[in-house]
Amino acid sequence: MTTSLERYTERHHLAFDLIVAGVLLGFVVLGAALGTPGTAHPRTLVPALLLGGVSCAALVGCRSHPRTAVAVTAVCVSAASAVGYLLTPLLLAPAMAALYWLAALTERKITYAYCLATIAALVTTAMITDTGHHALVLKTVGPAVWLLLPVTAGRAVRIRRAYAEAVMEAAQARAEHAERTREEEARHRVAEERMRIARELHDVVAHHLALANAQASTAAHLARDHPEQAHKILTGLAATTSSALRELKATVGVLRRTDDPDAPLEPSPGLDRLSELTDAFASAGLPVTVTLRGEPRRLSPGVDLTAFRIVQEALTNVTKHAAARTAHVRLDYARDRLTITVTDDGTTTAATAAATAEAPAPGHGFGLIGMRERAHSVGGALTAGSRPEGGFEITAELPLHPDGPPASPEPEARQT
Repeated sequence: MTTSLERYTERHHLAFDLIVAGVLLGFVVLGAALGTPGTAHPRTLVPALLLGGVSCAALVGCRSHPRTAVAVTAVCVSAASAVGYLLTPLLLAPAMAALYWLAALTERKITYAYCLATIAALVTTAMITDTGHHALVLKTVGPAVWLLLPVTAGRAVRIRRAYAEAVMEAAQARAEHAERTREEEARHRVAEERMRIARELHDVVAHHLALANAQASTAAHLARDHPEQAHKILTGLAATTSSALRELKATVGVLRRTDDPDAPLEPSPGLDRLSELTDAFASAGLPVTVTLRGEPRRLSPGVDLTAFRIVQEALTNVTKHAAARTAHVRLDYARDRLTITVTDDGTTTAATAAATAEAPAPGHGFGLIGMRERAHSVGGALTAGSRPEGGFEITAELPLHPDGPPASPEPEARQT
């Protein structure tokens, strides 16, 4: 109700101010007719009507010129007091209205200064020129109290408006911040998803192409003298390319809509496919031994995929860059951590080239960067470097769930 009235008065403030001025003029005339028994009182209301008309006319512009309205109404009320009228709340109504608008529209210091000046002028005038010999309380305390009331009300309205504006600004700021946060979060998620897809594509394409290249080169070398072995390797090459197509389809499938019935449903690879991976490298001419230490534990899908991709990328780098005869993979299971170590017996020069062949910055290849990002994405860490005895070593430490159940009873060490 109050809010609707405020909106109406803001839209039609001139008409509203004219109505208020007319009502207050009636109050002034009524107040001028009042008096106290035993005191002299002006017999005519003409002075009060004229002074009230001037005061109420000044109130029409009180929204734009509140100080002028206070000054005019204070002078008119002082003149009415000098003529002999009793300063009743009805006679003070124009001055009270002007002080209300002054308090609602201006600063506190200005409001209090004008209010005190108005009170001082009225009290001084009443004390000096009181022809009606009114009571001292009615000439001093009464006007002061009545003029302080609209100032208090105006200040309360100003404070309420300031609070409402502050609340609206805070709400708008929170909404803008929430919108920016949502946009940043969306961009962050898009960037993370693109990086994940890029890592998957890099691992799948680099691994299978390197493996296929090695198998094709070996088959070409053996085709004349050992056709049976070449035929066996070419059979493995077909399996390698088929596996590459399946993994590419599964990786690119995340770009499809979730309601696409043709979206691939093949699960992500994990360490349970490690034997297939080592067999594929063996067919390409790189024997790989696997050593298992500790009690195997069931891995979460993210850690399982990360472990498999790190081993896959490390062995791919050995095939592509290192002049190695063999490679070794060691899996160390602890209570809360899985340590993966991949080593080869290549020369230091060739092994170092594995870290630099894929990127313009020395020592930072995309393969190593991808493996580090994968390890960090699950809360782990990865280190890589040359071995003192020759070759290259990659070590990844991945966190496990401490309470995860054992995968299967295995011996302390196993080699394949």
